[in-house]
Amino acid sequence: MSHDFSELPNIQPELIDIPDTRKIFAATASTHPPRILLLYGSVRERSFSRLVVQESARILQAFGADTRIFNPSGLPLPDDAPADHPKVQELRELVQWSEGQVWCSPERHGAMTGIMKAQIDWIPLALGAVRPTQGKTLAVMQVCGGSQSFNAVNQLRVLGRWMRMLTIPNQSSVAKAFLEFDDNDRMKPSAYYDRIVDVMEELVKFTLLVRDRSDYLVDRYSERKESAEELSKRVNQRSI
Repeated sequence: MSHDFSELPNIQPELIDIPDTRKIFAATASTHPPRILLLYGSVRERSFSRLVVQESARILQAFGADTRIFNPSGLPLPDDAPADHPKVQELRELVQWSEGQVWCSPERHGAMTGIMKAQIDWIPLALGAVRPTQGKTLAVMQVCGGSQSFNAVNQLRVLGRWMRMLTIPNQSSVAKAFLEFDDNDRMKPSAYYDRIVDVMEELVKFTLLVRDRSDYLVDRYSERKESAEELSKRVNQRSI
């Protein structure tokens, strides 16, 4: 099929990469378990966002995933410590390790917690030539002290998009979370529990679909154009 760019004078056709299913599925499928990082937004002794994350990790492991949970206790406020702080380095290394993530925050004052936001604020869009979150999958969840709300997950979706992550369609909001766990801190059977299973199942599916193809999926015309212009400048400078 030929592609006519004659009516698009602002485009440089030689830098266009026509989307093609053959390119999308050309990547060799990795065989290692999908690597999922889970973040939660409370440091209370009995944190329900942590309990939901721990339950989610068990489900993910049953689906064959490799999971890591980051404990935010001791993480400094953004810009209140150098980037080589041990907790910051731990978080950033886990982010780079991951192929998908789960973010679960309590809703506090109608929003995600500062603890949740601080973790995300410590994750840069770029670390040198590496973009640690771009093209990775994300599932968002929240726990509520009262009736079901979606304020926190809506905000987490905005942040996931800002971090250039592929945020899956499904999500979970657990109302009156204090009623959903037994004395052993295990989640009771409920529609809320089933929804978390749905979210984790969908996250693994999307992670397996995307992980070997994320470089191609996030490759952009504007960035190819910028790279070509920088290369042209360097070539011209050498020839002077």
